[in-house]
Amino acid sequence: MNKDSPKIAVVGAGIVGLTVAKILQEKLDKTNITLFAEKFHHDTTSCVAAGIFRPGTSFKGPTPEITKKWINESWYYWQDILKSFESVDAGIMAFDSYIFSKENYHVTRNHLIEDLLPIYRPVQEDELKLVNGDWKYGSYFSTLKVGCEKHLPWLEQIFKRKGGVIVNGKVDSFTSLAKYDLVLNCSGFGAKYLCNDHDLVPIRGQVVKAHAPWLKFAFYGDYDTYIIPGLDGVATLGGVRQYDSYNMEVNKHDTAAILERVYEMLPALKKAKIVDHKVGLRPHRVPVRVEPEMVGGLKVVHCYGHGGYGVMCAPGTAIHAVEIAINLLKGNSRAHY
Repeated sequence: MNKDSPKIAVVGAGIVGLTVAKILQEKLDKTNITLFAEKFHHDTTSCVAAGIFRPGTSFKGPTPEITKKWINESWYYWQDILKSFESVDAGIMAFDSYIFSKENYHVTRNHLIEDLLPIYRPVQEDELKLVNGDWKYGSYFSTLKVGCEKHLPWLEQIFKRKGGVIVNGKVDSFTSLAKYDLVLNCSGFGAKYLCNDHDLVPIRGQVVKAHAPWLKFAFYGDYDTYIIPGLDGVATLGGVRQYDSYNMEVNKHDTAAILERVYEMLPALKKAKIVDHKVGLRPHRVPVRVEPEMVGGLKVVHCYGHGGYGVMCAPGTAIHAVEIAINLLKGNSRAHY
């Protein structure tokens, strides 16, 4: 630690906050970085997410060019870890996925990733019969998954090993961080209160975790139906997407609806042991907020509002946020791409 180097605070220990902290340490070798968070690991929204790399077409940055840059940089970041010897410890796994629809061809396509993933193609006629149902349209694509139950502790370990300090506590205002030279705000849905941001809206999600080690492909269907393989054989079954809902309790009716849809799609799942139920509030904002702000004389860089795409797009937005931060520390007002 260098006592003369800038003091930086990172708020939030979800996938965005810890990725920002990792990239900061890589870019600013001897900087003093303290991470503040109220929730860690399994208590974060990141650990509710299935973590599949499939950003929805509603994911939006300030411009189409920046949105695409975030997504592309995220993909290559995840690929670098996947190809390394640390991929298992980091919780990164590759697999293939199908998305089917009985009603609309366009929902099976994704202009944000069709030119990025190694394979993204329309399905063949016989592939429509891989799962139960009268499917009319479909696409096949190769992708990856980030298992945050492993990835977050892995990131935290790296952060501590490089001298990072973690403080377990809630940050109620930026004035409490006035001694820092710069703050990176990665507080997720907490930013609604920390920043008084009325554009940040919760989209409630609920999933079922089931032990299905035989599952090798991910499957998507209509009405937010998905079956996604996971680490250690635990699959994520979903889901719900409830706009402006703050309910953090497991809803038995949502559970029943999820299981009805996934069992209809893949009847073999009826034999899979249910091991957990998870609920999270996706921090939805249009556009995702990655920008600098002076708050009472304190330099702040915001990086939040990823909605349901925080796990997959954390790296691209983190790279952008860190670039802004470095420019601010250098006194350079040209902080955007």
